[in-house]
Amino acid sequence: MKVLAIDDQQLVLLPLAKRLMELGYEVVIETDATKGLVLYDEFKPDLVIVDINMPGVSGFDVVTHIRITRASETPIMILSGNTKNDAITKAFELGINDYMKKPLSLAEICARVKRLIGAPGLNKSINEENNIIIQKRCVGVVIPCYNEEERLLSNEFLSFVNQNSGYHLCFVNDGSKDKTLEVLNDLQKGREDFISVYNCEKNGGKAEAVRLGILHMAKKSDLDYIGFLDADLSTDLSDFDDLVKTMEESEYKIVSGSRISRMGANITKESARKVISLTINYIIRKILSMNFKDTQCGAKIFHKDVIDVAFSRKFVTRWIFDVEIFKRITIHFGLKKAKTMLCEKPLKRWIHADGSKLSMKDSIKIVMQLAQIAWVYRNKNRKNNTLTDQLGIV
Repeated sequence: MKVLAIDDQQLVLLPLAKRLMELGYEVVIETDATKGLVLYDEFKPDLVIVDINMPGVSGFDVVTHIRITRASETPIMILSGNTKNDAITKAFELGINDYMKKPLSLAEICARVKRLIGAPGLNKSINEENNIIIQKRCVGVVIPCYNEEERLLSNEFLSFVNQNSGYHLCFVNDGSKDKTLEVLNDLQKGREDFISVYNCEKNGGKAEAVRLGILHMAKKSDLDYIGFLDADLSTDLSDFDDLVKTMEESEYKIVSGSRISRMGANITKESARKVISLTINYIIRKILSMNFKDTQCGAKIFHKDVIDVAFSRKFVTRWIFDVEIFKRITIHFGLKKAKTMLCEKPLKRWIHADGSKLSMKDSIKIVMQLAQIAWVYRNKNRKNNTLTDQLGIV
């Protein structure tokens, strides 16, 4: 039994194809709907699974091609994040057989496939305990790495990728002097569709590693959001997924993790670091003119719309680039608009990891870098305000 699956997001198609093939189906996938129409005529599938919202040729166009142009009764299932009633009604009026709303489990998708076209003769069974959810968004995560040979929690990253569809991890080797690059290449082997390794030959600091990784991931057309996460997983991956869900269910363009202690959360810091953090945070709030509780948490997610504004230019500092990101957003969109675009979400867990590169002695350097940011972006604000005055913009 043959299945043709068409969706512009490859991260959706890959786990779906793998599960159906495990069950014995012959599966062909395509991210270009125009090519999908050609494949339909050549492959002659017993079932077509298609997304609605695709660039150029839409899912509706695919259904019209099958039902009207080809006058075929081939079963068609819609798998889409479009949950609007008018879209669902239109799809059924065009003659589809089933409409599946993302997110939903692979187990449910397979059950619906079996109901429509039956099970292959092999009738294979698979372990459904580790079921995967097909999400309606795809996310790129940049993980900067410098001398992480001993600390990189490879198994946790692999487990997350295996259990969570729609994620692509990009590890950036920031000129490590140990075997970090070798560890990352081993981690990627056989998982190239879900894991990338971006190698910087020279150490440029976390800011540049994150920036280059984000710009590299922005080239992937199937990603909706791109973020970054510390390699030591002081913020764990499930918490990061919560940040993504907050973005997905709102109009925010940036969701930033916050290590603010609250009831039910496991947030630990060294006492001395805590005092220093409070002092630095006070300075940051003054620079940003925003009441941010924690700008420096190493877990943030961005809508693709703001990637160019936040990351196109090199950062002034090597470490306090988070402040620069927020400053760039406020300068570009204006303070009032920026406040509606940013969300600070408390984490459920954050643990200070032993061996962190940022020591107490670095606090003086941080203050100096903040002064540098204040000066550089103060001048940019002046230029912006002057231009605004000249144009008569209120």
